[in-house]
Amino acid sequence: MGRVLVTGAAGFIGAHLCQALLARGEQVVGIDNLNPYYDPALKQARLAALTGKAPAGAFEFHKLDLADTDGVLSLMKPGSGIDRVAHLGAQAGVRWSLEAPFAYTSANVTGHLSILEGVRRSEGRILHTVYASTSSVYGSRSDGQPFRETDRAERPASLYAATKLAGEMMSKAYTDLYGLSLTGLRFFTVYGPWGRPDMAYWLFTDAMLKGQPIKLFNEGRMMRDFTYVEDIVAGIMAALDHPPASPAHRTYNIGNSRPEPLLDMVQHLEELLGVPAKRVLMPMQPGDVPATFADVSAMERDFGWHPTTDLRTGLHHFVRWWRGYFG
Repeated sequence: MGRVLVTGAAGFIGAHLCQALLARGEQVVGIDNLNPYYDPALKQARLAALTGKAPAGAFEFHKLDLADTDGVLSLMKPGSGIDRVAHLGAQAGVRWSLEAPFAYTSANVTGHLSILEGVRRSEGRILHTVYASTSSVYGSRSDGQPFRETDRAERPASLYAATKLAGEMMSKAYTDLYGLSLTGLRFFTVYGPWGRPDMAYWLFTDAMLKGQPIKLFNEGRMMRDFTYVEDIVAGIMAALDHPPASPAHRTYNIGNSRPEPLLDMVQHLEELLGVPAKRVLMPMQPGDVPATFADVSAMERDFGWHPTTDLRTGLHHFVRWWRGYFG
């Protein structure tokens, strides 16, 4: 086998994916710009954990911005040995897209295009690319029905969602123009150890342990299809290992297929942490959606993948990691 390029390798999902690929004997090339959207020390700690476990020479890291097109193309040039790409690098966060919009077009549009061009210019050596999209492309839904890949996705509720939808559209165009094999995975609210500090479960844990109040937007009436990170990684690897039979662009939902009330997550954290939450009810925030719900039947059909981790078990793993990391 050749080498796997993982973008966003110091990120939450990217670091978990690198670890899983290395554990099965893959050679991994990781890139990340280590930007300060949240504390880069956490990203450095993820990288340190990776390099500490990787066999000698198995993991190669490059600090590189995806919007540095020349740098990305140089790294992906023919002769690099890269034959598969897991493109997870992006500017995440719905709410921050209201404050820093150009960060999203730089990372999620220009950066995505850099990867597509790298694949195109590989002279056929890159056989399959799996990239991260998001459930946010479906926009705001209140009908209680599961989100299906066949549903229309043309009214994103945030700039973040719009840039990820643009990535899907660019990928489809590149497949049609150049015969690439590309698979987009629409992630649904990923959580777990080594997570992102801007996510609700992290913010709640931090505040509760400090005796501070937690903010419950939409007065707590939110439903999320919380998906454990190891289930996500298993799905990414299953997709990566099964390229389309002929060049094609495919999109799949990847979620727990079980929307959970936000208040249930709070209750689990109260029990696992042993402290009560001081709730502050807040209005719905711009760009947020009230509920997400993944239909994952296509992932099950094509890759034999299905989620295995319930919310309480996943939060238990997160709390155990938290106590070990922060002491």
